[in-house]
Amino acid sequence: MKLGLCFAINSKERQQLNALSNLDIINNTSNDQSINDWKDVNIIYGWNQFGERVINQPNQIGFIQSVSAGVDYMPLAKIKDQHILLANTSGIHAEPIAESVIGYILAFSRGILSSINAQKDHKWLSDSLRQHVYTLKDVPIAIYGTGKIGSKIAYYCHLFGMKTIGINTSGHTVPGFDHILPTQISSKQIQSAKFIVNTMPLTSKTSRYFNQGLFNAFTNQPIFINVGRGPSVDTDALKTALKNRQLSGAVLDVFDQEPLDKESILWDMPNVLITPHISGGFSTYNEAAFSIFYKNLQSYLADGTVAVNQVDLNRGY
Repeated sequence: MKLGLCFAINSKERQQLNALSNLDIINNTSNDQSINDWKDVNIIYGWNQFGERVINQPNQIGFIQSVSAGVDYMPLAKIKDQHILLANTSGIHAEPIAESVIGYILAFSRGILSSINAQKDHKWLSDSLRQHVYTLKDVPIAIYGTGKIGSKIAYYCHLFGMKTIGINTSGHTVPGFDHILPTQISSKQIQSAKFIVNTMPLTSKTSRYFNQGLFNAFTNQPIFINVGRGPSVDTDALKTALKNRQLSGAVLDVFDQEPLDKESILWDMPNVLITPHISGGFSTYNEAAFSIFYKNLQSYLADGTVAVNQVDLNRGY
C-alpha cells in the first residue's frame, strides 16, 4: 500500500507509520509533487488542491482521511463515483466548540461584550449595564444539529441550568436535550429561545437554511451563534435581521467567504462578536486528527474497511 500525505505529521507520527509493514509514504503538503508520483497511491491523509488533482486523473485511491469534520469542500460526487472510502475527524471538535459557545453566551449574558465595546471609548457603564445582564438558569437555547457538537453544547448548557431544544432532520430523540424538534417544524415552537446555535453540517438542504424567512419568524429577538458552516447562513438576510433587531445580536465564527471582507459592515456592528474560524481549534489538534487516521489506517490495511467516522457520501456527512 502507498500513503500520500497532504497534511503535515510530526516525527513521532512518522515513526508510527514507518512501523507498519507494507506501507510506503510519499509527501505532498505543499502541492509541489509531480502528479505521476501519485499514480499508484492508495490512501490520502489530509486534503488540498493536489489531492483533487490526483483523483481527477486515473488513480488507485481507495481511502481518504480528511482532517476536518465538515467535508463539503471536497468533491463528494467524484469520490462516490470512484468508490473511495472517506472518513472525517468528527468528534474532536465537540469539546472546544462547546467551550467556545459557552464563552459566547457569557459574553452577552454577563455584559462582557458591552464592556469591551465601552472600554474602547473609556466609558464606565456600571449601573446602566447592571440592568441588562442576566443569569442563565432556565434560559432556553435552540441548538440546530444534535450530533457530537450539539450534544456537547447541550451538556454544558445544562450545567448552567439552561433549557435545551435540539433540532435535527427527523426529530429523533437524542439524550441530553430537554426537547427535540425536526428541522421542518415551524419556528414558532422555538420562539422562547434566547439563543439560537447552528452546528449543522453543510448540505444541499442546509445551504442558506438561516434565511430572511427564518429570521422573520423569530419574534423573541434571540442571539444567533454560528459555529457550523458559513454558507448555512444568508449573510445579507443576517445583516438585515441584525439591523432590524429581529436578532438582538450574533456571534459568527464561520462565514460564506473567508476571511471576512474587510469592508463588511459586520465588523463594526456593536452587537456582533466575530471570531476567525477558531471555535473548533486547539493546540493538539493535529495529534487528535492523526489518532483517528491511524485507527482507520490500521483497519484499512487489515481488511479494506474504515473503523470510525466513515462519511455517508449520499448525505454528505
